[in-house]
Amino acid sequence: MSEQHKAVMMKPVDTVAVALQALEKGTSLIITSQQEQFHVTLKHDIEFGHKFAVKQMKPGDDVMKYGEVIGSAQRAIAVGEHVHVHNVEGKRGRGDKIAGA
Repeated sequence: MSEQHKAVMMKPVDTVAVALQALEKGTSLIITSQQEQFHVTLKHDIEFGHKFAVKQMKPGDDVMKYGEVIGSAQRAIAVGEHVHVHNVEGKRGRGDKIAGA
């Protein structure tokens, strides 16, 4: 599978990409979203369908996937880290957690 088909990132505002296959720790990728490229070296093994950071996030930052806010970073998340329930609190279905609600 070519590098460009190992993960998907829909919008340049996204902070995560989604693995389209199992990816090993240490894998270096160039993720392209529209005309922007993001260089990522994975800090963890990433399972198929799981997310990894393409941008640095601080605690409280919105986690963006497919152009939508899906959660809030619960701690600092470095580029290449696995992004999942251990470091993100979901906002979907929680009107009290959406900005302006």
